[in-house]
This record gives sequence, structure tokens and C-alpha cells, in this order.
Amino acid sequence: LVKAATRGDGQVGEDVTANVAHIGDIPQTLGGCAPELFEVRGEVFMPRAGFHAYNKRMRETGGKELVNPRNAAAGSIRQLDPKMAASRPLAFYAYGLGEHAMPLADTHSGTLQALAALGLPIYPGVGTAIGADALLAYFAQTGSARAGLAFDIDGVVYKVNRLDWQRELGFVSRAPRWAIAHKYPAEEALTTLIAIDLQVGRTGSITPVARLVPVFVG
Repeated sequence: LVKAATRGDGQVGEDVTANVAHIGDIPQTLGGCAPELFEVRGEVFMPRAGFHAYNKRMRETGGKELVNPRNAAAGSIRQLDPKMAASRPLAFYAYGLGEHAMPLADTHSGTLQALAALGLPIYPGVGTAIGADALLAYFAQTGSARAGLAFDIDGVVYKVNRLDWQRELGFVSRAPRWAIAHKYPAEEALTTLIAIDLQVGRTGSITPVARLVPVFVG
């Protein structure tokens, strides 16, 4: 492992090597023969079990609890103190390559399997599908299993599998034409309306403001 960085604005990110080095899922050395120039891209996340265990420990010791796993993971790898990042239960899945001297396969799915062979973790539920109906079936299947996953998700990503087709399709601005996110409906919760306050603005306009019973969403 030479360097780890956040994606930032797509060109410039933050050097987070010291923090990422403490994530157990990320190997310090690869288990096979990789190209000399080899940039792996992936997602750092906090599994639900680790999140709840961490908060339980914080409650018992009087420490500060984390609000949700997603923000906790992002904040952890940007900590200035590597010891703080090391204390948090972070995990990693590789999802593709950035700069590389030579391809590992002709397809995206083949690239993922090659990354796994090198010792990098990938999401075990990744799959391939042909046609819109098969994609929607995968979306529905993953949605049904969503509550039982070890981590939070807000959707799935479809990617064109053949890398030569990816190169031909190219990008629009910074977004690839060969990948699209399909989101699940946003989490919703019910609450109770306590009262409606009428606030008078400086121009005399009246704005109704709802007073609600607090409820946790995400």
C-alpha cells in the first residue's frame, strides 16, 4: 500500500493513507502479481454490527456516540488522528480500477474477480445480467435482502460489463455513460404534528412553521 486518497472533486482529494492503513480489510501487500501502476477504487463503510457495538461501548464509557454508519465512515477516514480512525470498525469493498498499467480482464466482472484473487475484498452479491428485466429482477432481489445486509445501501449500480464498450461510451462531464445508479425509495417515518406557529417576517409576510415530535430517519 503506497497511498490512499479520498476522491475529492475527481481530480484532487485528501491523503488519508495513515487512517486507511488501519482498516483490516485492506491488505498492505497484494497476494499476486499486479501491474506496477495499480490504483484500486472502492468504498470504505461501517458495518451495522460494528456501528452498534461501537455506540454501546461509547454509552458505557461516557464517550460520544455516532449518528449513522455512513457519516461515521466518511468522518473516520478524514480524522487527523490515525488512532481515532483505528478505533472505529471500518470495512472496505473494491469496486474497480483507476489508473493502471495494464487491464486485469476484458470485463468489469472479470476485473472484480481478479481484484479478489489479489486479496482485495469485493461485495459477494455482485452479479451480471442481460436485459432490463434481469436488471430489475436483481434490483428487486437486492431490495428484498436489504434489511438483512451487514451494511446500509440506498440503491444498486448497473455497469456495462465489457470494458471496450465502456471506453467507447465514455463520459458526460464527470459522469460515465456506462454506469447508472438505481435508488430505492427514501426512508420515511411517521411523526405527530404538535402545533403550527405563525412567524412574521420583516416584510410582514406570515410563514407557518410546524412543530413536530422528533423522529429518527437515517
